[in-house]
Amino acid sequence: MLGNHSSATEFYLLGFSGSRELRHILFATFFFFYLVTLMGNTVIIVIVCLDKHLQSPMYFFLGHLSALELLVTTIIVPMMLWGLLLPGMQTISLAACVTQLFLYLALGTTEFTLLGAMAVDRYMAVCNPLRYNVIMNSRTCNFVVIVSWLFGFLFEIWSVYATFQLSYCKSNVVDNFFCDRGQLLKLSCDNTLFMEFILFLMAIFVLFGSLIPTIVSYTYIISTILKIPSASGRRKAFSTCASHFTCVVIGYGSCLFLYVKPKQTQATDYNRVVSLMVYVVTPFLNPFIFTLQNDKVVEALRYRVKQCCHLFRN
Repeated sequence: MLGNHSSATEFYLLGFSGSRELRHILFATFFFFYLVTLMGNTVIIVIVCLDKHLQSPMYFFLGHLSALELLVTTIIVPMMLWGLLLPGMQTISLAACVTQLFLYLALGTTEFTLLGAMAVDRYMAVCNPLRYNVIMNSRTCNFVVIVSWLFGFLFEIWSVYATFQLSYCKSNVVDNFFCDRGQLLKLSCDNTLFMEFILFLMAIFVLFGSLIPTIVSYTYIISTILKIPSASGRRKAFSTCASHFTCVVIGYGSCLFLYVKPKQTQATDYNRVVSLMVYVVTPFLNPFIFTLQNDKVVEALRYRVKQCCHLFRN
């Protein structure tokens, strides 16, 4: 506990409560999820880079999306796993807390920007196939990716800076497994109502700013697909969008519950569960979504596995 007018130089992450056995079960579960996430996203990145059949805008964006999932998970999960092995609360320095908060917010913003761009890419591929290669050339794709990364990192600078300008005089115990901004605001002795409103508007801007072009794109995509006379043609057209659409539903759904709420400090247990969905479960599922629902990725993966088996036999 801190004094009335002091500010924290370190924080304690409360993490998960429960018996030692329960914490070990959680550790084993989340460690398995983390390993699969690392391997799955790494495999996607390597395949996209090496396979000549995957040298198209959709897979170029997919490679960057997998890299983002890899980074976001690595920022959050290893610290959470270490906390599950400790007997008490986990200590994190102010600098580490600032870094973690900034990186996961910046990478998350970049990811949503990229998901919006991928929706427009799918619209161009399905609704304007003749102009697709002209518009979505390598220069356009590189520009979209660079803008997405720059926007994500620049957009979150003020919000993180403002968060750590607050005085933390109530306590330095964060009731979560990472430096959750909602819990940090809860610890401040300053009036955070106006700041929470600004953060709420920023979350609305990021999520709905990328969700609106996604909704518009898929409205046109579905309309175009329904006009295709043959069932096989409709199935083939939708298969190019199915993995991205599934990822959008899971990603936006969980983040809308986590970030788009006027009161950033509410419902600790609710935040912890939704945070697990965002930072553990969703990155775990995405490699399966993008491989199992995409024939080209499955083919490329089979080809690489056969190559590896052939090398080992020789």
